[in-house]
Amino acid sequence: MPADTALLWLRRDLRLHDNPALAAAADADRLLPVSVFDTGHYGLTDFGGDHSFTYEKTAGQRTRFRIDAVADLRERLRDRGSDLVVRVGDPAEVIDSLASEVNAEAVHVHTRPTPEEKAVERRVENRVDADLIPHWGHTLYHPDDLPSDVSEIDDTYTPFRKAVESAATVREPASVPPLPPSPELDSGEIPTPTDLGVDVDPIDNRSALDFEGGETAALDRLDEYLWETDSLREYKETRNGLLGRDYSSKFSPWLNEGCLSPRRVSAEIDDYEDRRVANDSTYWLRFELTWRDFFQFQFEKHGGTFFTPGGIRQREIAWNEDVEALERWKRGETGVPFVDAAMRELAATGYLSNRGRQNAASFLANDLRIDWRQGAAHFETELVDYDPASNYGNWAYVAGVGNDSRDRSFDVLWQAHRYDPDAEYVTRWLPELDGLIPEAAHEPWTLPESKRAGLAYPDPIVDPETLREE
Repeated sequence: MPADTALLWLRRDLRLHDNPALAAAADADRLLPVSVFDTGHYGLTDFGGDHSFTYEKTAGQRTRFRIDAVADLRERLRDRGSDLVVRVGDPAEVIDSLASEVNAEAVHVHTRPTPEEKAVERRVENRVDADLIPHWGHTLYHPDDLPSDVSEIDDTYTPFRKAVESAATVREPASVPPLPPSPELDSGEIPTPTDLGVDVDPIDNRSALDFEGGETAALDRLDEYLWETDSLREYKETRNGLLGRDYSSKFSPWLNEGCLSPRRVSAEIDDYEDRRVANDSTYWLRFELTWRDFFQFQFEKHGGTFFTPGGIRQREIAWNEDVEALERWKRGETGVPFVDAAMRELAATGYLSNRGRQNAASFLANDLRIDWRQGAAHFETELVDYDPASNYGNWAYVAGVGNDSRDRSFDVLWQAHRYDPDAEYVTRWLPELDGLIPEAAHEPWTLPESKRAGLAYPDPIVDPETLREE
């Protein structure tokens, strides 16, 4: 009787630990792990819709991170006697070709809730002769363990959080299974950014962390943040920070590329609480993982409605079409230092604090009134930790078209003085403001004209008084 062969299509689940698709596929006699660099993820793409625009799908830092992650996974598989086949192209064509070549009976894959990812799954399913078997493995709570069906969960976070905290449990992380042998096949070369048509700048020395892709780096960061620096102990107090390695966990790049399982993080928090301390901070890190889940399940519930101008609330908003203002926002030249510092950090590093993201997003959507989706698409381009549900869900939330009926407009000047009282953050990313007292660094338009002229910093593109809450 011929041996049965399973193909494991690895997408954004680039790890061995707690990998349900891997655990299921490893039951076969032969296992072919495959990673495809989808050419549709690189270069310019059309957002689509009634107000379509083009944007670059993936910029340098996430491309570098993903390449690192694939290379690390290949090494970890080889250490266990397996291998990782890597190809560049259309996933439907690649998976179909490889499945036929090894006579695979099943293709195992982690499914995702967002429309673009689902469309790729459908194209593969419609093309291959083997059975496509989906698995869910990127959230803290499994959808089968929720107190209600995903279609019935509340559209605001607090009721969802209370429901899962009282009536759902987090599954134990799955162990790494013994791996069956791989079919004899050319494993392929891992592409460089240049091969994918992407330019990658060197890591900026002002970066909060040198994000190295891969499961190895992910587990190292988990160990460092919890056990070596003991930073989890004060997470709730420091999480709104702007500078430094450990004001927040910074797990998101590894979580979103699937190098780190949220259930592994949760299990580590349990261990930390047993061995060191259980406090508001340990609760709050799991609270943030639950927020991440919330957006995943919201996209499973609402689908493409999230990507419309009025979002899931279907609000009628006359968004401005101001190309110059949008480009100045992207370049960090709005004349509002707290916003500009955030945008320059994003461009230089691919990362931005939660506080920086919220203020930059609010300024574009609520002060400039530019279509929030253009801002979200720019974040999609630049972020090393991009995830479609988290990114577009949070943008819609801030823009007032998502999962909250309240006004989420930020007073960016108040925020600047509150979270950067000494102007260390703005002067780090806007060196032209270095040497000014904090009040002037945050509001340079208040300086006498003679001093403003020598700053080489632009005047604000909005009346600063409109930024203040009444």
